Amino acid sequence: MAADTEGMAGRLAVFVAAEAGVPEREVRVAGLARLAGGASRELWSLDVEIPGAAPASDAPRRLALVLRRDPPGRAGESDRTLEAELLRRAGAAGVPVPRVYWACADPEVLDTPFFLMERLAGETLPRRLLREERFTGARAVMLAELGAILARIHATDVAGLRGLERPAPGRSPAADQLEVAAAALRELSPDPHPVLDLAERWLRERLPAGGSTTLVHGDYRIGNVMFDEGGVRAILDWELAHLGDPAEDLGWLCTKAWRFGSPLPAGGIGSREALLEAYEKAGGSAVSVERLRFWEALGSFKVALVFIRQCQVHLSGAHRSLELASLGRRTAEAEEALVEIMEDAS
Repeated sequence: MAADTEGMAGRLAVFVAAEAGVPEREVRVAGLARLAGGASRELWSLDVEIPGAAPASDAPRRLALVLRRDPPGRAGESDRTLEAELLRRAGAAGVPVPRVYWACADPEVLDTPFFLMERLAGETLPRRLLREERFTGARAVMLAELGAILARIHATDVAGLRGLERPAPGRSPAADQLEVAAAALRELSPDPHPVLDLAERWLRERLPAGGSTTLVHGDYRIGNVMFDEGGVRAILDWELAHLGDPAEDLGWLCTKAWRFGSPLPAGGIGSREALLEAYEKAGGSAVSVERLRFWEALGSFKVALVFIRQCQVHLSGAHRSLELASLGRRTAEAEEALVEIMEDAS
């Protein structure tokens, strides 16, 4: 174990001992290693042994865990304890999520806020789901599962939970998000983007009327789903959760960027109609195809902004990267998706 991870492991052992109510000398943290992924948050794998903590047993309690934290130096930018509480409440509502054991908002403990959750077995790479034969069975059931899970997310009780982003007072969530996206486009790029300008006007003309406001996952796509050969194992990455229009999550799942070349519009595994049917069958409110398509279009608009922003990081010289430059070229893919939606609606 490298020196930096040794220190980190020691501090985690002290924290876990205090939370578990056992002497810190008896807690052992092993296998601490950084995991791939987690573009905006760090993920670490670790095993914790807590002697005598197993009920009616003298054997150590062994926990396979994942640590999720803000990158050091960015403490205060977000609230990992809020994300941990969202996972707890979603789990209580029947949403498959990793169990959260402990959360800490004090940056002094580990340089930045963090929480510890169970480490589950499964896959997270969308291309494997969509292309490998061993996931044929999973592809057959996951769309219905994802629709039903989303209904449970939107029914999750978040009363009294502070820190959730809320729609601007007096505005519909759709109007609020469109204004933010349009302002970001003007701020991000001095270059002309006629397709995005046209899409902005198209979206403004089709703003859906205000509806129910629920918990929204905010990044509900195949890339944030853990799965195995049997289907969905867990819904991950809740850092963008907020209060808004439940149709936002449905539209984001259908956004073309998350299909990875599949012709099937709902996450690359099924139709929009089948997704809506599964969602409503599980108790979700009725959502029209028109409302879904609005949020799908706004999703592609946002994806285009992500590609522009990433490319500008390269062009500015802040971080020279062929990968970031190539993402800039993918702006055209998001624009193509917008053109297709607008043409279909005409």
